[in-house]
Formats: sequence, C-alpha cells, structure tokens
Amino acid sequence: MKLKDKAAIVTGAGQGIGRAIALAMAREGAKICVADLNPETANKVAAEIKGMGGKAIAVQVDITSLEQVKKTVEKAIAELGCVDILVNNVGWDKMELFIQSEPATWDKVININFKGPIHFFKAVLPHMIERKYGKIISIASDAGRVGSSGEAVYSGAKGGIIAFSKTVAREVARYGITVNCVSPGPTDTPFFAQVAGDNPAIAEGLKKAIPLRRLAQPEDIAGAVAFFASDEAGYITGQVLSVSGGLNMV
Repeated sequence: MKLKDKAAIVTGAGQGIGRAIALAMAREGAKICVADLNPETANKVAAEIKGMGGKAIAVQVDITSLEQVKKTVEKAIAELGCVDILVNNVGWDKMELFIQSEPATWDKVININFKGPIHFFKAVLPHMIERKYGKIISIASDAGRVGSSGEAVYSGAKGGIIAFSKTVAREVARYGITVNCVSPGPTDTPFFAQVAGDNPAIAEGLKKAIPLRRLAQPEDIAGAVAFFASDEAGYITGQVLSVSGGLNMV
C-alpha cells in the first residue's frame, strides 16, 4: 500500500474527481479528511471509506474563507495525527464568452479556483515545514495550460495555480515538501453534466477530438494524484501532468 498510514486532506471530496481521489488514496492506506462545502456528500464519502476498512473524517468547509480552512487543517491534525498530503481539488466555472461575463462571476471563479487553494497552502505549510515532509497536489486544468474558449477567467485562475505551485515548490523543496499539479482534460463528472446541460453534442464533439475517444473518468485523475502523493514521486516537484487522453499534447 503506497500511502499506508499517511494522512491526507482532499478538498471537494464529496463527489466527482475529489471523491475518486479520496477513495483511491484510502485504498492505498491513507487516512482521509473529506473536506467539502456539502456536509451530506462529505459524510457519505467518509462512510464509504470506513466501509472499506479505512479511516476518514468529514469536514464542512468553504475554501474561500481562510479562517474555515485553518480550522479544517487543525481538525485534520487533531483527528488524523498530522497532514502528510494536501489535494486541492475544489473548482468551479461558468461557461461563457469573456465579453459576456460579469465581475461577480470573475470574483467567484478566482476565489474558488485560485484563492481557495492558496488558503490551504497557507494553513498547511507551517505544519509540513515543521515535520520536514509533505506532498501537495493541486488539480489544475488543461484550460490553464493552453486556454479554452468560454473559460477565460477560469483558464487564468488555473494558470495562476500552476505558476503559484511551481514557485512554492522552489521555496519549500529544502524542507522535503513536493508540490505538483495534475491537469485534467474534459472529465465525466456531475459538474461536466451541469455545464453540458441537455446538449449531448458537447460530449460527443469532445470525444471525437480526444485521441483516446472518450472523456476522462474521475478515476483516471485519481491515479495520477495517488502517484504524486506517494514516495515513488519523491524526486518530482514543480511539475504539471496533463491527463487529457491526448487532447493537448504540449
């Protein structure tokens, strides 16, 4: 078990990619803090992990609040013993052309996709530095690497997390902490279904454009995260791994 006895916080772990990450890491032996804005889904995933014989706690948190994030980290340390791994997974977007977007949407996108992960970095790094060990993995997006029509501010926020992660990776490497990003392409999640709405042509068009001819499944992303969280990736830091079925080969 690659993550035996490691303790991890996974944000947005109540569904979709976050749930898959939490379950995958639990199967590898990690203790999981299932952090989510929705307490019902968080508790459900924590119960799934316990049903597998693992250890998990559920914590309701709004990642746009630094104070709530600090309390989440404190609770994880108190109940799990430490935080070895942080997975910044929470994300949100609204598909629209930039010229049609409004400042309220910009603020929400930036607060959730950029400032939220920064809050967790701020809260967890002192603990990891003191222990001289830590793995931080942020879920970016290929939109942040190559751009995506209808996602201008989201692309900017995800690109910001990529650049931020590379910089922090340089600053904390001396403490034995690695910082990496996993960059998904289009993924079959409840959020994707919400964005696509009643238009199946969106998914079909993407499948035709993706060389592997399918959308990513949450488990595809989870495998990459579990690798970065393991000691097998101990000499990898400041990197961005695209998991997009070959859609973007740059």
